[in-house]
Amino acid sequence: MSKQALESTAKDMVAPGKGLLAMDESSPTCKSRFDKIGVACTEENRRAYRDLLVTTKGLSEFIGGAILFDETIRDKTLAGTPFATHLAKSGIVPGIKVDKGAKDLAAHPGEKVTEGLDGLRERLAEYREIGARFTKWRAVITIGKGIPTRGCIEANAHALARYAALAQEAGLVPIVEPEVLINGDHTIERCYEVTEYTLRTVFAEIAVQRVALEGMVLKPSMVISGLECPQRADVQEVAQQTVRCLLDTVPASVPGVAFLSGGQSNEEATAHLNAMHNLGVELPWALTFSYARALQQPALETWKGDAANVAAAQKALYHRAKLNGAAALGRYKASMEKEAA
Repeated sequence: MSKQALESTAKDMVAPGKGLLAMDESSPTCKSRFDKIGVACTEENRRAYRDLLVTTKGLSEFIGGAILFDETIRDKTLAGTPFATHLAKSGIVPGIKVDKGAKDLAAHPGEKVTEGLDGLRERLAEYREIGARFTKWRAVITIGKGIPTRGCIEANAHALARYAALAQEAGLVPIVEPEVLINGDHTIERCYEVTEYTLRTVFAEIAVQRVALEGMVLKPSMVISGLECPQRADVQEVAQQTVRCLLDTVPASVPGVAFLSGGQSNEEATAHLNAMHNLGVELPWALTFSYARALQQPALETWKGDAANVAAAQKALYHRAKLNGAAALGRYKASMEKEAA
């Protein structure tokens, strides 16, 4: 795929009023979510749930791309159509998570590095053949006593950049996800400091690895107080600090910035994104969402593993996607939460 084609795909993924549906949960993560609603995490149930998500009518009005898991991209809808094919026909770009997870970083207690570069070139070629048009790789940065260290940030930034270069070589748009975890009691100021340094390091490595900025999407965490912080910053401050950090670190050539929700409540994640669009600041890139739980949770809790609840669950997903689509345009209002799904 040419640079122009990569850029076109990236723009489709973050088109105005659209974001990304992250449905790339690993089987252990899926099990933890299913356990909470009393549903067995069998292959049959996972397929049924993912079918519910991708066959929701009208979802492409607000969703530009969907991130799949290895199991899902190889599977079919209940009607027998490959998931990637169904998404593409519905106007949603199919993508795939390609990292192998965050593992302990040697000589760095409490810190992680994401693995999966070995054999990645071959896996990317296979995923493209199956139908993927973009990829995702997640790095994890923890804020704590004496961490993150320079070694952790640089190791993850290098891996992200090498992954992104390989993805583009395969004709796939890379989503670059350096997640600064919300866990902890850190202030928003500390989060800003870590996020700024992380993003600067990531884009420095991206330049070294000759990644085309026009053919990638950034998936960062918001600049936000830790969940255990005694005085958490309000919506307006989160919006201001996040946009300031992005303007200071993210090149204007990047087509889109799609936030992860990272432990925020559904309403918080939507309100924060909306507030960023109402700061009166001109943004050089599309600013949107790439949420997993913050999009799926209402649907999951409505479904409860019962086929009789599928229609209601799809309405819940559509409604949540609609609210986030509005937030990506700065048109969300809290009163919309009370509207019937």
